[in-house]
Amino acid sequence: MSMNSFGHLFRVTTWGESHGPALGATVDGCPPNVPLEPEMLQQWLDKRRPGQNKNTTQRNEPDAVKILSGVFDGMTTGTPIQLMIENTDQRSKDYGEISQTFRPGHADITYFQKYGNRDYRGGGRSSARETAARVAAGGVAREAIKALVPGLEIKGYMTQMGELEIDRSRFDWDAIEQNDFWIPDAGAVQEWENYLQGLRKAHDSVGAVVEVVARNVPAGIGAPVYGKLDTDLAAAMMSINAVKGVEIGEGMNAARLKGSENADEIFMGDNGPEYSSNHAGGILGGISTGQDVVVRFAVKPTSSILTPRKSIRKDGSATEVITKGRHDPCVGIRAVPVAEAMMACVILDHLLLHRGQIGKNQGRIG
Repeated sequence: MSMNSFGHLFRVTTWGESHGPALGATVDGCPPNVPLEPEMLQQWLDKRRPGQNKNTTQRNEPDAVKILSGVFDGMTTGTPIQLMIENTDQRSKDYGEISQTFRPGHADITYFQKYGNRDYRGGGRSSARETAARVAAGGVAREAIKALVPGLEIKGYMTQMGELEIDRSRFDWDAIEQNDFWIPDAGAVQEWENYLQGLRKAHDSVGAVVEVVARNVPAGIGAPVYGKLDTDLAAAMMSINAVKGVEIGEGMNAARLKGSENADEIFMGDNGPEYSSNHAGGILGGISTGQDVVVRFAVKPTSSILTPRKSIRKDGSATEVITKGRHDPCVGIRAVPVAEAMMACVILDHLLLHRGQIGKNQGRIG
């Protein structure tokens, strides 16, 4: 039974630990003859890479990805693609003091209760460092999507950090890549930075909300009941470290709406059906509508903080924990490229499933 793999036809298995020699992913099911070079994957890893600015962890990893198999002469062969990222800046000594102690808010205690042992160096397999492998795999998925559906775009951004929320009336797609927080509002960046630096100086951390959108997704991918596109998207996002809630489209806010407000009205346009709104998040009955697919998730505050927290040791005795080391004051920042990668993997998987079962859409409208 594999607990480290996800996907159906496009299947990804990640491996490695935070303080091991390397980590990576085995990608199986990628179509052949997709152009693929390490540089195509590196651009996405560079978005997630730690140590790039004062608002993220100062662990300085190059996150240079190597393609060990599945590519020949710059093209995928249809065989498993092995991706490897070496760890070069791990400081395991930072974690010596917590080898016998369970950090509050971390998976230390549950890993030990389940397995009877744990890698205390940075959390081992439960570390957010594992997500680097997902981003590399997501880069493969993006290139395959580009070959299958050239106009499909995937973009993630933060919409909330603690008490701060974006003003959607000032939403600017072009601003997202221009700031450390991936927020779509250049005018809000300084306020967000001041807020986060204040928390860092107070030895604290904060949670966030990340939104990721896939545009130009063709109608018809996904399947009813257990093969829903939104089911797999929710599971993919929920599997990201620190995520505690996932929404599709209107999400939890749909509980506040009346049916007359929530149902997206349908009209016939020049190029097919059009909708008055997108409360459904681009998915109805588990199947894409052709609108933007919108997914949103909340991440909890980083549990690794310098503020003392009460806990226990393996022997059951009481203790107080201060987590040393280099950690993100808000994991939402570096979760943005991870969200994009997971969206890409799921979308590609469902494109391939749809192609395998249906081929082209069967129902014609107009």
